Amino acid sequence: MNISDNIGSVIAAAKAKNCNVLENEPLKKYTTFKIGGSASAVITAESAGALAELYALCGELSVPCLVIGNGSNLLVSDEGFEGVVFRLDGEFKNVGAIDEHDGNAADGSRLIKCGASLTLAKLCKYALDHSLSGLEFAWGIPGTVGGAAYMNAGAYGGEMKDVIESVSYIAPDGKCGVMSADELDLSYRHSVFADKPGIITSVTVRLVHDDAKLIRDRMDDFMDRRRKKQPLEYPSAGSVFKRPEGYFAGGLIQECGLKGRQIGGAQVSEKHAGFIINKDNATCRDVCDLVKLIQDTVREQKGVELECEIKKIGK
Repeated sequence: MNISDNIGSVIAAAKAKNCNVLENEPLKKYTTFKIGGSASAVITAESAGALAELYALCGELSVPCLVIGNGSNLLVSDEGFEGVVFRLDGEFKNVGAIDEHDGNAADGSRLIKCGASLTLAKLCKYALDHSLSGLEFAWGIPGTVGGAAYMNAGAYGGEMKDVIESVSYIAPDGKCGVMSADELDLSYRHSVFADKPGIITSVTVRLVHDDAKLIRDRMDDFMDRRRKKQPLEYPSAGSVFKRPEGYFAGGLIQECGLKGRQIGGAQVSEKHAGFIINKDNATCRDVCDLVKLIQDTVREQKGVELECEIKKIGK
């Protein structure tokens, strides 16, 4: 059987499990960049059981697959993705406190378990509603909890590693497991899942009680900073480059005179040089060419290598 036949087998299995299946589905609909060609199939799974079986089947049939949450850190090829894209719904959007002696630990903290496809915005709102602190930095990050754990998302001095207690996941063979924070190898924009396959299904975070007004004030402060400094009015994938040691990527790019530089429909944001925006129907090629221009220019003028933070998907 060829790859198309094998993808067809996965699609048939997904339909048999009553999963929603969209064939030849444009992926630009599922990323914040609003860029990219079509996937062979986008399959929405609502339970860990169904997802585990389909994920294992992809492995058995050598069908390329990936999971997309909010697609806030992805750049999809113009030619699309020959394979299966999983989206998570149903139980993967649940959130709630774990019974730890009535939800409270000896130190006054509280464990919250949330599905991987729950948005960070909803988790932050849940924490605020329950007077729980620790996630204020994540307010305004346009991703899901699973994606945030995968890349150890962070901002304004906070990171997911500061609050993650454990992660539940599905291995390529379909078996489910749990990793503690110590096993996740969490570092700057990195977790163990960047180096080995697996699908994060839920994340447990430990938060601490605080005054709701103080939490709200911190959230408002971070959001106000985002609105003032980031080009939220345009499609983008957030910060394009990792922070080079001893520097700020946006500052280097601006110092090199690249603020506002445009290739095709992609532009270095005039508001924040660390962002590339989809200003006018940009293609993946436009973005890649602009990324290369930035890297080459910063290397030549500053002697600094900029490493891309965005994950590239597809052909």
